Amino acid sequence: MPIPAALKGRLALPAIAAPMFLVSGTDLVVETCRAGVLGTFPALNQRSTEGYGEWLAEIRERCGDHAAPFGVNLIVHRSNARLQQDLAETVKQRVPVIITSLGAVQEVVDAIHSYGGLVFHDVINMRHARKAAEAGVDGLIAVTAGAGGHAGTYNPFAFLHEIRQFFSGTLILSGGMSTGAHIAGARAAGADLAYLGTRFIATTESRAPETYKQMVIAAEAKDIVYTPAISGVSANFLRASLENAGLDPDNLPDYGKDVAPGNHDRRAWKDIWSAGHGVGAIRDVPSTAELCARLKQEYREAIQALAADLAA
Repeated sequence: MPIPAALKGRLALPAIAAPMFLVSGTDLVVETCRAGVLGTFPALNQRSTEGYGEWLAEIRERCGDHAAPFGVNLIVHRSNARLQQDLAETVKQRVPVIITSLGAVQEVVDAIHSYGGLVFHDVINMRHARKAAEAGVDGLIAVTAGAGGHAGTYNPFAFLHEIRQFFSGTLILSGGMSTGAHIAGARAAGADLAYLGTRFIATTESRAPETYKQMVIAAEAKDIVYTPAISGVSANFLRASLENAGLDPDNLPDYGKDVAPGNHDRRAWKDIWSAGHGVGAIRDVPSTAELCARLKQEYREAIQALAADLAA
């Protein structure tokens, strides 16, 4: 299966730590990359293009020449007033991997390709997948049922198979994965790389508040609510955070209405927190280095178990 040449031999694990709004910062990215996993962050986690550029320079300096590549998430939508400025800074600093969301635009893809960068685009249905493929992206991120944040509803096995029928690039699976065995399962199902977000919320380098981390640890899959009421796009949120915001998770208001009457500073994603179905496998807050070492060991053990079954 196709791993881009720019990534071959540079990853200790076939995985990407997904970019998480307000959660992913320089420390999380650097420690992830040092551990051999592709670390990423959303450009909008910095409040200005100037600050974004400073983060890029810091990550590159701290990672040095021997870490895994890093990536940045760009929101490709007219609502992102910073897109052109952030794109220019991205090209200037030659960011290795760009993850585009909410729009696959040819000019953005061409700009990243102009310096040899890779473009991965997240999709939740076949229409989006085909449009992104036509725009020339290098990889498609199949965001399936159970993914944290904005997520789709497709079964991962079915979605991967349908995309592979027409797309020969890198195929990345997102949705409910928290262990190395899950990463092995993604590979066995046909993905080239696994995409993990929720598991990295509960790490020491994560920028998530401690209350958020503890809520993730305490949660199970039943505690995840899939709704468009909070951001206008269907996404998965922690039931307890909805309740803390004064909402009834089983009777949510239409999007656009006050999410917390009398408390207008509570908004997604600052106080209403996202997570995926993989929360049930998360029970501690390790360092990113410790987590990545654990994921590698679990991945090796899962692969070895499959090989032993095959040999038998």
